[in-house]
Amino acid sequence: MASPKLEPVVLSDEERSVLTGWARRRKTAQALALRSRIVLACAQDGATIASVSEGLEVSRATVSKWRSRFLTGRLEGLSDEPRPGRPRTITDEQVDQIIVKTLEETPGQDTHWSTRGMAAATGMSQSTVSRIWRAFGLKPHAVETWKLSTDPQFVDKVRDVVGLYLSPPENALVLAVDEKSQMQALDRTAPILPVMPTTPARMTHDYVRHGTTSLFAAYDIASGSVIAHHYRRHRHQEFLRFLKLIDAAVPKDLDLHLVLDNYATHKTPAVKAWLLKHPRFHLHFTATSSSWMNLVERWFAELTNRKLRRSAHRSVTELEADVRRWINEWNADPKPFVWTKSADDILATLAAYLRPLTARTDSTTRK
Repeated sequence: MASPKLEPVVLSDEERSVLTGWARRRKTAQALALRSRIVLACAQDGATIASVSEGLEVSRATVSKWRSRFLTGRLEGLSDEPRPGRPRTITDEQVDQIIVKTLEETPGQDTHWSTRGMAAATGMSQSTVSRIWRAFGLKPHAVETWKLSTDPQFVDKVRDVVGLYLSPPENALVLAVDEKSQMQALDRTAPILPVMPTTPARMTHDYVRHGTTSLFAAYDIASGSVIAHHYRRHRHQEFLRFLKLIDAAVPKDLDLHLVLDNYATHKTPAVKAWLLKHPRFHLHFTATSSSWMNLVERWFAELTNRKLRRSAHRSVTELEADVRRWINEWNADPKPFVWTKSADDILATLAAYLRPLTARTDSTTRK
């Protein structure tokens, strides 16, 4: 049986002009723009549902639906039909009022709005305020901290350190070095209760301190292995002893590039004198307030999360032995952390972050 012949789509000059505008205008909703292109394509001579579907890369059902909707309701047929449910009881003006108050005002002596406070101030319900905040991504209760480096050599240091990570020198070892100072030997006031079905491990919130130790670590960015040693203090004398440990542990035919922070113990006259006698050591300092640039900090996070946070130790000696065992297990199967961001990417991200802050400062200054 032959399929029924489709009713042709014939457009008036006004309809063609409106549809063309909807299809081309940048601010038109994408759904409406697509529907307009479908109708315009269907109005061409010899157009079939199959040819329009293939040309616009949409399904035949979509073409058939909007072709029929246009023939029935013309231009108004391309708009979304009202959905079933309760009509809106909150006007756009009320939504705007909540957004403006959230962004530009504070509730009396409080530092930020709560849903209860905003509901009382606007005469709306807490659930309405909560829905509006979620819809516009507003979180008055949340705050994030940030810190910008004031180092005048920030750009040069970023390029230097990131260059080492992305393109290490030949016949050399790049080590990220730092100290995890004041590691506390903590023992809970009661035994830690083990994990049970439906119940996590439980420990007392209070603890007993049994002393501190400092862990000096040098993280090999190529292999992920770590040279580490505990010292009870973290003066320049301990740092110098750790440099000698690195010197003994690494083959003499390799140059050593150490990424360090700006801690004073790394720059004392005694350290500088020792480095002059050991020219294979090259020190690269991260910018101030930029500990995120030192990859050993990432390894310290692994140590904290996987060993220190949920453990208990009755003495510093016990803590040091436990950490040493964990490091030996790590070195048996090390996992390198791969740095992916180039210096240009980092500086571009920082510039984008600073742009609105600079604009706001300029606006405040002009006022």
